[in-house]
This record gives sequence, C-alpha cells and structure tokens, in this order.
Amino acid sequence: MRLGLALGYWGRGPDPRHLELARQAERFGYHSVWTAESWGSDVFTPLTWIAAHTTRVKLGTAIAQMAARTPTATAMHALTLDHLSGGRMMLGLGLSGPQVVEGWYGRPFPKSPLTATREYVEVIRQVLRREAPVRLDGRFHPHPYTGPDAGGLGKPLKPIVHPLRPDLPVLLGAEGPKNIAQTVRIADGWLPLYWSPGRTELYEAALADAPEGFMVAPMAQARVCTDVAEGLLPVKAMLGFYIGGMGHAARNFHADLMGRMGYEAEARRVQELFLAGRRAEAVQAVPDAFADEISLVGPRERIAERLELWRKGPVTDLLVTAPDPETLRTLADLNS
Repeated sequence: MRLGLALGYWGRGPDPRHLELARQAERFGYHSVWTAESWGSDVFTPLTWIAAHTTRVKLGTAIAQMAARTPTATAMHALTLDHLSGGRMMLGLGLSGPQVVEGWYGRPFPKSPLTATREYVEVIRQVLRREAPVRLDGRFHPHPYTGPDAGGLGKPLKPIVHPLRPDLPVLLGAEGPKNIAQTVRIADGWLPLYWSPGRTELYEAALADAPEGFMVAPMAQARVCTDVAEGLLPVKAMLGFYIGGMGHAARNFHADLMGRMGYEAEARRVQELFLAGRRAEAVQAVPDAFADEISLVGPRERIAERLELWRKGPVTDLLVTAPDPETLRTLADLNS
C-alpha cells in the first residue's frame, strides 16, 4: 500500500504549510500529493505550484469537478501539467452534487449521472490518445456540439499538443454501488469517500471485476496524538460539514453514504442539526466510532495497529490528510 498526501482545498486563503508538507512527503518517500476544489481555490493551480517545487512525487487531483470545465478543457489541463511535471500527473474527477453544480457553477445537475460521467471520461480519453479528432454522439457532451442553438459550424478537432502519455491515469470519485461498478469499467482507479477498513465487504461485488493495477485510493485524516478524542475533533468537524451542509436535506450523497455504512439515524440527526443552524451540536452528534473507523488518530502504537487493517484490504493507495511533518514521518516509517 502506497502513501499519498491529500492537501484538500484552501479555506479563506492559501495554507502556508501546504508546500512544505508536499516537500516533506516527497522526502519521506510518499508516492503522491493531491489537491482538491470546492467553490474557492481551483484544483490545478496549486498542483502546478507543487509540481514546480518537487521532482519525483506523483501529482493528483482529488477531485477536479466535472461541472467546472468541459471535458476537453480538463484534458488540456491534465496533458499540460503532465508535460510540465515530466509525466507525474494523475487525473481524479468527480461530479460533485446538485447544490454545488447548480448553485455555484450555474449548470443543471445531470439527470443521468452515470451517462454524464461516462461521456466525460470518453472525451478525455480521445483527447489523450490523439488518434483522431474528438467525436462523440453524446447526450451531455456531444462533440461537435449539435444542439438546437448550434451554428452548425462546429469542426471535430484533436489537440495541437501531443500528449506525453496517452494512458495518463484517470480516477473517479464515486459513492453509489452502480457508480463504483462503472468506475471499475471505465477508469484506472477509484477515489472512495469515508473508507472503513472494517467494512470492505460493502465494496466486494463492485470491485470484483477490477483489472490488474486498478487503484483504490481512499482519503483518511491522520494525526499522531496522545488524546484520541481530541484528535478526532477535526474529523468530526469535517463530517459535520459534509454530512450536514454539502447537499440538500432531501439529497445529500454524503449522508446517504454514512447511512449505508450503518449510521443512518445518526447521519439524519447531524443533517437536521446542521441545517437548523446548530453547527456545533451537529459536529458533536457525529459518532466518535464512525469518525474513528475512517481515520488514523492516536498514539503511534495505536496507528500502527490500525494501519494493518488498511493494508489487509483492497486499498492500493492511502491518501492521508495530515497536519504536521511528524505524522507524515510516522506513517512513512510504519508503512515501510
């Protein structure tokens, strides 16, 4: 199992620790560094900055939101950064949810998410292969565009730049069983959310047909500390925000996932409190047990014991969100 560093997205501004953490991760032998985006900082610019200050570590997006860019624009980002970094780019994609897609990007959330995802990936694959001009008779991403408002002058094109790698890895963030099963068929890897090493049976059927080399790369917050309850507070704060606020009361993929993992009543309670403006109570309502099973928190000995569970399952890459170099070093030592 390889280690990656997941830096996430910015808060109010750039985190001054991120570049040094990325450099530390490279020095400690981490395989990859990953950035993210929501409705603030974009995913590619910080990754390019990190690429310019590192030499070996792989560079991933976890995730680039599909609604933010057309598939050809995303492919342009990926092939450009792959060239500039010497072939270190990995493209992680995700649909996000209706709240963000329609509220921030001003676009309709696709009524057929699996079809939209499949078309998006297919266009990117065509760009990267550069075998012919991009053509797709698609419902969501037709190339050339032939909709009712088209001028009729669209011309199939292929990229001017020759991609460095036609097989640049494409990973997908997927949560539902059908979405995961499709990810196995069309992508090079899966970026799971809220992975519990004690519940791998939830994904056995979906991963049964995964090809050799398929990446399973979940994220987990990690922190070496003496007080486990205190160390879990940032995990609970993250869960409270995502389960309570990242979605509508009637449609929240994060709350649905927590429910499938055995905490349905707790997820709905967190959501109710958060949407009522009682955010501190929502965070406290997140069960310690759930926060604990999806993270690596506590003294070195406890983390070592729990890390063994992660290694026994199908995880190929553990992407850790760690606040300090000491935690990064400890995980590197324990995983060596």
